[in-house]
Amino acid sequence: MPDEQEQQENVTDAPSTVPDTVEEALASVEGDFDELAVAQQERDDYLDALRRLQADFENYRKRVDKQRIDLVDRAALSLVDKILPVLDAADLAIAHGGGEEVAQVAGLLMDTLVKEGLEGIDPKPGELFDPTVHEAVAHEPGEPGDVAHPEVADLLRAGYRWKGALLRPAMVKVRG
Repeated sequence: MPDEQEQQENVTDAPSTVPDTVEEALASVEGDFDELAVAQQERDDYLDALRRLQADFENYRKRVDKQRIDLVDRAALSLVDKILPVLDAADLAIAHGGGEEVAQVAGLLMDTLVKEGLEGIDPKPGELFDPTVHEAVAHEPGEPGDVAHPEVADLLRAGYRWKGALLRPAMVKVRG
């Protein structure tokens, strides 16, 4: 067992962590507060950076989702645009005495496209001509005393909207 003298030597050899004066103690505490303030500022900076990164990622995800939806919509629009000549051919076949079978196939195709967002533009004779949805390809003079506004005389080819946007104007003969 170590004697008393060795214990005293060990105690005096250990570095003193207890400040000798009040000023030293105060300086030590102030230093600790400074370190704490720096650590809190670093924490706040990291938290702000994380929040910005999360917001950037959320914006990126939304942008990618929107681009994906736009791509799907453009692909559907392209497909519908390619199918319109088939509808035109079916309409001509029906107008020239095509059978019940042609009418059924055309009806099924049109019903399917309508469910997906296709709207027909089918102006009736006497309806006012609207250049935003009608394309005038022929003109016939009106009778004297007719209203100055041109009107649709005959539908030559149906027009269509896709999800509210004009896909193809109706081709019409105009009177007046």
